[in-house]
Amino acid sequence: MKRGPGLLTIVFLVVALPCVNRSYAQSPEPTDTIRIDTDLVNLNVNVLTKTPAQQIAALQQKEFAIFENGAPQEISFFASAETPFDLVLLLDLSGSTSNKIGLIRKSSKRFVDAARSGDRIAIVTFSSEVRVLSTLNPDHELLKEKIDNIERPGGGTNFWDALRFVLEHILSQSRAEHRRSAVVVMTDGIDNALPEVYGDGSQTSFDELIEIVRRSDSIVLPIYLDTEKEAVSNHLAPASAYILAKQQLAQLAAESGNLVYQARKLKDLDEVYGQVIRDLSTMYSIGYRPANPVRDGSWHNVTIQLIGHPELVARAKRGYYAK
Repeated sequence: MKRGPGLLTIVFLVVALPCVNRSYAQSPEPTDTIRIDTDLVNLNVNVLTKTPAQQIAALQQKEFAIFENGAPQEISFFASAETPFDLVLLLDLSGSTSNKIGLIRKSSKRFVDAARSGDRIAIVTFSSEVRVLSTLNPDHELLKEKIDNIERPGGGTNFWDALRFVLEHILSQSRAEHRRSAVVVMTDGIDNALPEVYGDGSQTSFDELIEIVRRSDSIVLPIYLDTEKEAVSNHLAPASAYILAKQQLAQLAAESGNLVYQARKLKDLDEVYGQVIRDLSTMYSIGYRPANPVRDGSWHNVTIQLIGHPELVARAKRGYYAK
């Protein structure tokens, strides 16, 4: 039987942050999906190639077209993405991954090595508890030392609570400093709150999480770690839960204009982490002042097209609330 609202246990291994009540009654309202400063809509645009081995040359402003609710918009700000990122590596240590902590430590260090020198990184793990190994830190060597503190956890999986905690608390510093931020979450997507999955699960519903991601400036990049065969054979979760979990991961990625990365095994993470960092390095900042200036709280769809580049695809947040 699912338990009623209680306290989400947050275990701090390195630094102490405020305890988070699982009801989230006191949580500050997240920022809008896309930040608006002095009427300027700011977009973080990721440019990907349809051919993974292909190198992407630098693009110019004239090669981008922006549309809001179908209407073309005039670009008033354009810059490449050489500015640093704040990255949170959020690691699912539940289920079959709990027996492979050595591989997780190794791949996590590879993630830190793949990041750029100016990137700040936080390391957070979760099962039924959230453990903060490090808040945002530019010292990559120190971060790798903290990764050695990753331990085998106990309990179930509160994935939705963990992602919410990272977006609302770990990345609050990034919002205050107007730094670009992303959450790279390695998970099979299973939360114990899913139907037919044993255990209590997250207090946050998936619909609530989607709305939080939609309103956040941070990019969510899910890496799906395939644990289905082992979990189903050991009766830890039904195949139907994995179907739903994969659909939900795709929804989370789509809100940030991304696709879900795939890792069939833990050893595949080294290559996937490298691809994530490379994709983030092809980010552009594009700003425009909406032709329709009315702020009535309604959702505004934003789409981006690349001109003269059928081999490339541009991805960004799908819109914002006009407030």
